[in-house]
Amino acid sequence: MSFTKTTELDSKYNHLEKMTVAELLININNEDRTVPIAVEKALPEIENLTTKIVEKLKNGGRLFYIGAGTSGRLGIVDASECPPTFGVPHELVVGLIAGGDTAIRKAVEFAEDSKNQGWLDLLEHNISDKDVVVGIAASGTTPYVIAALAKCNEHGIVTGSISCNKNSPLSKTAQYPIEVIVGPEFVTGSSRMKAGTAQKLVLNMISTATMIQLGKVKGNKMIDMQLSNNKLVERGQKMLVKALNIDLKKAEELLTEFGNVRNAIENYK
Repeated sequence: MSFTKTTELDSKYNHLEKMTVAELLININNEDRTVPIAVEKALPEIENLTTKIVEKLKNGGRLFYIGAGTSGRLGIVDASECPPTFGVPHELVVGLIAGGDTAIRKAVEFAEDSKNQGWLDLLEHNISDKDVVVGIAASGTTPYVIAALAKCNEHGIVTGSISCNKNSPLSKTAQYPIEVIVGPEFVTGSSRMKAGTAQKLVLNMISTATMIQLGKVKGNKMIDMQLSNNKLVERGQKMLVKALNIDLKKAEELLTEFGNVRNAIENYK
């Protein structure tokens, strides 16, 4: 299979430094509009991977995201938002990044080039064949990610990937590859832009669809969300008012007594 890094091709715009702010924003926005269309083309592959993730998590498995740079950070963001949004344990969805936690805020030189560290990072979490590991790399060529998935394959662990180049080494390694072909970036090679947006959209789809399938949403409400701030407490109260046809005072009492929306609904008499 041929492989071209379309994410690294020259931008179709030139002399960016001569553009006005308005021109820059309009052109960036025009490029961003193409991303959801590219994601739509990958829906069958996203469905295949998500279906497998749901199957594994229903049987006691976990979901791991592994990446470097922007891709790694996006995986960590998605993983970290699952517990407060859906009330799941922090260990259910785990994000790993080349260079460790330091790399979340500051780039760690050459961390993404290691062919051993990704697997070692997974071993720290006692990875097993009950789990799913999704490698995220816009280029589809990151050694840290590819080598980790190859090791997972050797150990019978389900692997998926999210990349933005067609027929990349990462896609060839993953059992359930997702390719969202966004083309050249507005700033040549800046894959934090369209590629990053595409990855974020796919991650949102995977985690949200998975959590709904696991029963973490009722109707269209996040009934298992953690009530970790006043905004969420108020949202929980409003959910109870509507779901149980009660007044706000009663909703406050139920949330205080039962701790979250699901428990309040299930125990209300």
